[in-house]
Amino acid sequence: MKPNIKFRGQGQEFWALVKYASEQAGYATRRTKLSASRLRTLTPAEIRATLSARQIDVGTVSEEICSLVSDYISHRAKVLTEEVEPALMNRDEARQCFIEVKARVNPRLPATLNRQKGDKRHEAYLSSIVAMFVEEAFGHDGFVNDAQKLAILTEGNELKGIFSRRFDGAIPSTRDPIAIWEVKEYYGTTSFGSRVADGVYETLLDGYEINTFESIYGRKISHYLFVDDRFTWWEMGKSYLCRIIDMLHTGHVDQVFFGREVVIQWPAALAELKKGHLAKGNHQKEAGDL
Repeated sequence: MKPNIKFRGQGQEFWALVKYASEQAGYATRRTKLSASRLRTLTPAEIRATLSARQIDVGTVSEEICSLVSDYISHRAKVLTEEVEPALMNRDEARQCFIEVKARVNPRLPATLNRQKGDKRHEAYLSSIVAMFVEEAFGHDGFVNDAQKLAILTEGNELKGIFSRRFDGAIPSTRDPIAIWEVKEYYGTTSFGSRVADGVYETLLDGYEINTFESIYGRKISHYLFVDDRFTWWEMGKSYLCRIIDMLHTGHVDQVFFGREVVIQWPAALAELKKGHLAKGNHQKEAGDL
């Protein structure tokens, strides 16, 4: 999933109101015996009412921004309900998807295993699918999977920047990557734990650092996020799905792949990334020849 350009480039006031109204009104309705939880939408009047409830001066907030925030919250609910929820897989579906991709790609790289024990110990299906497509596009030695080192930025042999967290993968390496990714797959969980919530904020931190380095050094690093497990995210974590869509539109992540989207959208993203990387390399070579 890519962002809707209508909502990219909005200012701090817009995103403050999105977050505030969502938090005050609730991202989703509560599940009852008679009805399932659903994502909440808000009219401009309801958004203004959330401000009045906390004695915030409503007069300082324009009708225009309230209307735009209302449009965004409706858009967020629509894409999550119509596109994300159907794309999310359970463990059995993810396993079958992994088997099919592996049979077609026939990768050299062994599958990554998850960190669980007993009958929950198995291939990290989504992480492995992500890596197989990267290997297919960039070659066995063209990327780093399950990086054990912090990514760095250099100029020549001079260190210019270092990230705070280890990424799940990087192209072509953890030194001066052109792309990095994080995978949040939680198959087989029975509750929404703090580790799942932390994963969202980790991605936000990564986005802040990537954007900071880009503004300082002019380095564009594509930032991707992969999310799956229907029960964890849809049944238990709708509010965090909303936060992920927010990050996508604030520019803290370039593209998010929900469940089955990895099969169609990830190869296309890799082809686009490779095309840009090759074009940049050719341009630098031509400049050097001059």
